Amino acid sequence: MDLHDTPSEAQFRGDLRSWLAGNRPGATDDDAPSPTEVLRDWSRRLYAAGYSGLTWPVEHGGGGKPYSYQAIFHEELARTEAPQHLGVIGLGMAGPTIIAHGTDAQKASRLAHVLSAAEIWCQGFSEPDAGSDLSAVRTSARLEGSHFVIDGQKVWSSYAHIADWCLLIARSDAASERQVGLTCLIVDMRSPGIEVRPLRQITGEAEFNEIFFSGVEVPVENVIGEIGEGWHVAMTTLLHERGTLGFALTASLEVVMRRLIELARDRGATAVQRDAIAREWIELEALRYTAYRSLSDLMKTGVPGPEGAILKLQWSEANQRVTKLALELLGSDAQLLAGNAPYGGYWQYQQLRSRGNTIEAGTSEILRSIIAERVLGLPRSR
Repeated sequence: MDLHDTPSEAQFRGDLRSWLAGNRPGATDDDAPSPTEVLRDWSRRLYAAGYSGLTWPVEHGGGGKPYSYQAIFHEELARTEAPQHLGVIGLGMAGPTIIAHGTDAQKASRLAHVLSAAEIWCQGFSEPDAGSDLSAVRTSARLEGSHFVIDGQKVWSSYAHIADWCLLIARSDAASERQVGLTCLIVDMRSPGIEVRPLRQITGEAEFNEIFFSGVEVPVENVIGEIGEGWHVAMTTLLHERGTLGFALTASLEVVMRRLIELARDRGATAVQRDAIAREWIELEALRYTAYRSLSDLMKTGVPGPEGAILKLQWSEANQRVTKLALELLGSDAQLLAGNAPYGGYWQYQQLRSRGNTIEAGTSEILRSIIAERVLGLPRSR
């Protein structure tokens, strides 16, 4: 593909850069609104400026633009280190799934609220005994008349503590195994019987959550797709999760790499360390061109392919290596906590946070299986 922006893409990129320069949220003090409220306001401004749902169909409130525009948006947002839309799961996963498989009533009642961040979504896929193996979920959805009764537990659910709705995969056929007998449901997070427990990470933050379901009633009209066909629906969700995400990941890695180069200059990197930095820069460029190849296929078919697994896998492991290299450059200062650490503790935080990269959005083990089977065409390992 042509790696240069078209005239219209260049105009979009320039307009976006100007808008971000004048609207990007700044640092807040102790008297400022909570981080969640700051992000809600930021998300509303993205929506008002036309940057929410760039590739969604116009009839559903989106911009109707090619996927290249979404890639540009991710790049520029990451390069300015501006935050994502608070409803990133709704925009990137739940919304596209409803567009592809939802009823007219579901589209009419939910999609506009996703775009404006009036409603926040979380994802109920992973489980304690299933992890990234979606076919092993055991959360049950028992049909009783006009509603399902949900019992079970989900884990690693981002934004569940503030979410209004959950995109849930549950086993509706108790006798089924693996991919068969799953159903995808829209669950109101305010329903009786739902308990959300934040999970404290090694960074001290709690981005992720456990969700416990005990006798939660969900109307049948909240099924997305067909009963028992949840695996097919979930594959749509996961493909969109990694669709144009590669450009955001590549841009964010570039930001970290440039900071690493500055750190190497400050700290007087050895020849061996400079060689390691050069290898990581080569890895970054390879990741960038892989993202372009994936985008080419996406723009031809309109459906994200399994190649997105390559991007997420390579980025997650590269980010861990880069932040580890930064701590090597810091030497004994790497042991200092944020209040006393040089560079405000940036590198200590990044290294700790990077440990989750190879788990979230699909573990490295699961992604390697996807690449082997769906990209390389190798036989299933089991």
